[in-house]
Amino acid sequence: MSTTTLDVPVNVSIDDPRARFRDLVSAEWIKLWSLRSTVWAFVAAGVAIVLFNVNAAYADYSNWPGYSEETRAEFIPSWALRDAFTNFAGNGVILAISAIGALTVTSEYSTGMIRTTFAAVPVRRSVMAAKLIVVAVVTTGFGALAAGASFFLTQAILSGRHTGMSIADPGALRAMVGAALLAPVSALVGMGLGAIIRHSATTIVTSVAILLMLPISLSGDHYWTAVIGHATPHYAWAHLMEGDNVPWAHYAYPTTVAGAWIVYAVWALIAAVLTVEVPSRRDV
Repeated sequence: MSTTTLDVPVNVSIDDPRARFRDLVSAEWIKLWSLRSTVWAFVAAGVAIVLFNVNAAYADYSNWPGYSEETRAEFIPSWALRDAFTNFAGNGVILAISAIGALTVTSEYSTGMIRTTFAAVPVRRSVMAAKLIVVAVVTTGFGALAAGASFFLTQAILSGRHTGMSIADPGALRAMVGAALLAPVSALVGMGLGAIIRHSATTIVTSVAILLMLPISLSGDHYWTAVIGHATPHYAWAHLMEGDNVPWAHYAYPTTVAGAWIVYAVWALIAAVLTVEVPSRRDV
């Protein structure tokens, strides 16, 4: 009896196609929206932010007959812009969006899914860069919608007293863009801290302490506290709302609008670098 031997090459390798970067972006997009809680978090935050501002505008509309001539004379642009982008709304953006940004990183660590992700795509920088892009785009869109809705609704209310502004008025576009970009800056800071800390609760508390609690505890009338304060996104946002008008002009150590934009850019850049680099240099 004769047997037939089939020669099978020993060194056979099947090369799986590497994930393209756009595939990673698509995967991160699906991850972000796979939970209903993400959608509801954005909706709740957006509604709350707009309502804070609308309430402020309605209060000024109602109280207008009792305002002094001096208050009426300086209402535009300071008061009108302050109604469009209130402190409550700015603080709400920082609280909500920094938490969402942090959770996009820490949630995968807490569930252990990050191991599966990095096993499927060993190039960790690409994974984190894709996550970063998705979060930045989504939160920028969120910020633009919230800021745009707030501005046009509040100014429509104030126009009943002939005190509303248009987007073409001095300072209006700057304030709107500054309010919109506060969202992605906050989200990126949350992501950067999440990549370092990797624990959800601790990351959220830390981001709130750095982005919100620290700035409101500082004064612009003392040199070092002014330097630290002006270097925070919260101060930068507030200055972009006011421009070079009060109260900044009365501080002993004021900042500038250009400086506020630089602060935004530096925080976003540092946070992005931390988000991409830290996971690639540490064990999961």
